Amino acid sequence: MPEAILPIVLIISMIIFKLIRKEYEYALSARIAMALMLVATGIAHFVYSKGMTLMIPEFIPCREELVWITGIFEIVVAVAILIPGFQKTAGWMLILFFVLILPANVYAAFEHVNMKTADFTGNGVNYLWYRIPLQLFFIAWVYFSCIRIPDKIKPALDL
Repeated sequence: MPEAILPIVLIISMIIFKLIRKEYEYALSARIAMALMLVATGIAHFVYSKGMTLMIPEFIPCREELVWITGIFEIVVAVAILIPGFQKTAGWMLILFFVLILPANVYAAFEHVNMKTADFTGNGVNYLWYRIPLQLFFIAWVYFSCIRIPDKIKPALDL
């Protein structure tokens, strides 16, 4: 699962910053972790495009193209959250994106979509007990690492 990237990269990044800069860079490490997760999920939009297309209701036109566009968006915003002049705007765009894709996840759960196998053998509605809190966690992660960085973790030097 790509969300496992977040804590792993966060810890590795913080250790690297501690060794190099002699201090932890919490917010920057969190943005790096989110960026790598977004690149992974963005690539997944192309690898699993058929399964992800099933996650979108049939009444929406150009579903596969929408999957590709959102994959490109994830990769572009992954870069943008690492650029200080763009991180807040990209953070808000990412939060909006996380809110907008939640209905697709709910629809996919009710339809038992398995995005990897591109069929209807997925976990079903029970998946939402995991996905909805995860989506809220992603939103909080982006908010506190890109938009409103708490004073106690603001880095002295940022990329």
